[in-house]
Amino acid sequence: MNKSDIQFLKDLCETPSPTGYEWPAAEALRKRLGKTADNIATTVMGSVHATLNGTAQGSSVMIAGHIDEVGLIVKFVDENGFVYFDSLGGVDAAILPGTRINLYATGKGTNGPSDPTLLRGVIGRKPIHLIEPDERKNVTPLEKLFADFGFSGEKTKELVRVGDYMTYGVGFEQFGEGLAVSRAFDDKMGAFIAARVLEEVKKAGGAAGDVIAVGTVQEEIGIRGATTSTYLLDPDICICVEVGHAIDYPGVEKSRYGSKVIGKGPIIARGPNINPVLFERLIEAADKAKVPYQIDAEPRGTGTDANAMQISRGGKATGLVSIPLRYMHTPNEVLSLEDLDSAISLVKQFVLDLDPSIDWVPGWQG
Repeated sequence: MNKSDIQFLKDLCETPSPTGYEWPAAEALRKRLGKTADNIATTVMGSVHATLNGTAQGSSVMIAGHIDEVGLIVKFVDENGFVYFDSLGGVDAAILPGTRINLYATGKGTNGPSDPTLLRGVIGRKPIHLIEPDERKNVTPLEKLFADFGFSGEKTKELVRVGDYMTYGVGFEQFGEGLAVSRAFDDKMGAFIAARVLEEVKKAGGAAGDVIAVGTVQEEIGIRGATTSTYLLDPDICICVEVGHAIDYPGVEKSRYGSKVIGKGPIIARGPNINPVLFERLIEAADKAKVPYQIDAEPRGTGTDANAMQISRGGKATGLVSIPLRYMHTPNEVLSLEDLDSAISLVKQFVLDLDPSIDWVPGWQG
């Protein structure tokens, strides 16, 4: 991965986009693809559609990653300036005490919702010395935690409005042997891959059918953006690019969750949520592109945008390509940059090899 691509990934991950407030990340995606796509549109919900027109009458392909990240939303500000909040998406209350956070303030003295003021803060809780022995055995529930921004009650109430958003206050770093750590790899990394595939397909001269790189919104609260985008675009084929749980660290049972390792290539899902013909085509593409891959059995709906894609309109041929990720939904998600490159090569090969004569109906081949 070159320096420009790493910077794009870093910028995308560090640009705030908690669920419902995705437009800063949407703008980063539009800016990157402005010179690649033939057309860029943004839906009323906020999802970005960047289309590379086909060179012939081929099958259209939607490649999507969601640009929302888990976060917090302000519920109440008390007289002393402490801010109480609720979660946006699946946030583990156990990891929050002592976490540094960013709040995007839209109250009096700020530029409002279009240009919120960044406030740095920390999530507070009683220190262990003041917690009764019985309390130490339990996770402090979300409603008992609060955020401290270092201002007086009057100043905080002036700056912060109910409904303002917060994210983990950390960014992107490279470390170890080809690894990277950041908040929000879930799933801005998927949008990054979709964008890079569009760029690579254009470099290769384009595909027969339209290729649409999509950054969907509100995945973390119910795959909402993918539902509207797939219906609106009505593509022939859908590829969801997501994160998957790496099972390569202590305490996780491989016999229960399978074996998925960072640095060993992207994960290709197989199961009811996945079109079986498309699955085999992804395997063929990985082999042709000479990239490593892993297979994961998904016995039900995957809980990703692939759910909405598959059942849109009369049904879509849908696939799921995931990147192994450690510590999902924490401030410090970990992945291998090489896995991202492998996923880009795999999906690019799949797109370039598409033939409009392929029959996606299961069991009808041959």
